[in-house]
Amino acid sequence: MVTHSLVLIAVAASLVLTLLLTPLVRAWARSRGVVARPKSDRWHKKPTALMGGVAIFAAVTLVLCALVPGSRQTYVLLASSAWLFLVGLVDDVICLKPYQKLIGQIMGATAVVSCGMTLSWTGSLPLNITITIFWLVGITNAVNLLDNMDGLAGGIAAIASAFLSLHFLGNGQSTDTLTMAVFAASLVGFLVYNSHPASIFMGDCGSMFVGFFLAGATLLHPASGRSRSVLPVLAVPVLVLLIPIFDTVFVIVLRTLAGRSVSRGGRDHTSHRLVALGLSERRAVWMLYTLAVMSGLLALLVRDIELDVSLAVIIAFTLLLSLVGVHLAGVKVYEESEVRNARDQPLVAFLIDLSYKRRVFEVLLDVVLIVLSYYAAYSLAFGPITDEDTRRRFVLGVPVLVLIKLSSFLVMGVYRGIWRYTGLHDLVVVAKAVLLGSVASVLVLLFVFRFHGFSRVVFVLDGLILLMLHVGSRMSFRLFRKLLSAPAAQGGRRVLIYGAGDAGELLLRELLNNPALRFVPIGFADDDPLKKGKVIHGLRVFGGNGSLRRICEEQRIDEVLISSPRITEERVRDIVRDCVEASVAVKRLRIQIELLNAPTSFKAGSAVHSGS
Repeated sequence: MVTHSLVLIAVAASLVLTLLLTPLVRAWARSRGVVARPKSDRWHKKPTALMGGVAIFAAVTLVLCALVPGSRQTYVLLASSAWLFLVGLVDDVICLKPYQKLIGQIMGATAVVSCGMTLSWTGSLPLNITITIFWLVGITNAVNLLDNMDGLAGGIAAIASAFLSLHFLGNGQSTDTLTMAVFAASLVGFLVYNSHPASIFMGDCGSMFVGFFLAGATLLHPASGRSRSVLPVLAVPVLVLLIPIFDTVFVIVLRTLAGRSVSRGGRDHTSHRLVALGLSERRAVWMLYTLAVMSGLLALLVRDIELDVSLAVIIAFTLLLSLVGVHLAGVKVYEESEVRNARDQPLVAFLIDLSYKRRVFEVLLDVVLIVLSYYAAYSLAFGPITDEDTRRRFVLGVPVLVLIKLSSFLVMGVYRGIWRYTGLHDLVVVAKAVLLGSVASVLVLLFVFRFHGFSRVVFVLDGLILLMLHVGSRMSFRLFRKLLSAPAAQGGRRVLIYGAGDAGELLLRELLNNPALRFVPIGFADDDPLKKGKVIHGLRVFGGNGSLRRICEEQRIDEVLISSPRITEERVRDIVRDCVEASVAVKRLRIQIELLNAPTSFKAGSAVHSGS
């Protein structure tokens, strides 16, 4: 029987054991030279001990066998995971070939399904067995691929374990709840040594054990006998482990597009691209932690809400991850020569050509947004769609709204803009298109169905929600760039922009959008006393009028960039004098329109004139 005292003892024992064993394993690995050495396709910069998975495996196994009243399924899972641990251990020592590791993974997965543990996703047992084997092998490799940055795989696995434990608790599975709590505690103990800067990695013995144990734990969930619908049976395992799945699919697709081998390592994972955008390594890992927590909460949510609400929430979260993926895919991490060579391959060339069809993605995205906004409006007005009559009216309206609103977007020129440069003018165009689409939809429904059974309130709410969703999707690139930007670029020169007007704002955007310049904007200086203390894009206006030298010294400025051409030459000389006294360089922004050729008509006219 599982009691509160047993829970506390088991969880504490797992945590303490890992905290004690990890330094011992680290010292042994260093003494034997079992270390991961820096490579061009690896992220760490110094030799780091491997074998951290030994401490995790030992702690989990000892606590589960000694303190947790296990079931047959638990022992099957633990024994199969121990086999994967051994496969990974051999790989850490002698480096197995990929196909050899795959054979070992399939053997472990086969042992699990032979004991009757399968995912009940279909009504066919052979198909369920096949899906389960792919699931176990796929998640094992997904966690292995995710182990590419300090604390990432261990932290994501700990979060997934915690949510699985809560999930089992809600189902009344007390033993399984304690099993996953013990597993999560061991991972937390390992993170003490594995978080940035890591002094030990879990190695393949750890990532394979952790990945297989997590994947197999989802088989302990008797969802098919407890859930009100089939959705939780499908969604809960996927959502709990969504971040490893997302990263694996993301890497496979983009490596294929770049003509790289999927099994080839590289700095092209989600975490690496976040760092390339300007985040610190710690912030990138914590952002992925946040997404893992969100997907875990969503997994708990879909168990207890109506089917249509679950679908809507899952689709919305999938859209969020899709937008993040599209944004990260634009980060250049491959050599241009690799991409050019890949285009010679027919399949890759087709995929690359398809990936450039951005308008296709926009239209498909808008179809989803139109349906989501209409559903949200219906739910706000009438509650969840449960009865057959409400569902019938909703279904009748969907194709009309999709057709009319897509047409209005096309007519109003919504698909002509570029996302990263979306501004006020584009938002006005979107607002007009949404208004036109809503009015046209009402007129069509009035003409076809005499508006019988439809509500005007729904269409008002639908228009407002669609406007917010559409604007949010188009502004997402600018939002991501703002959220993912580092507070200061490493190695850049600290600059002060002189002139807090339109030209200064233009110069600031150029500095922020062009990291190759290696400038770190610190703030503005301006002679207008009314602008002092104001903020432009998060940067403060410090003032001017004789205080420039003091500002440069206080803010440790390396260069002053004069932005406005309207500053008089006399004032420019004063600025230069102050900067010389402060040992600060001065540069000036000039925008010139250069004539590269003379029009033919102008030349002809000149020739006639000179001849006369």
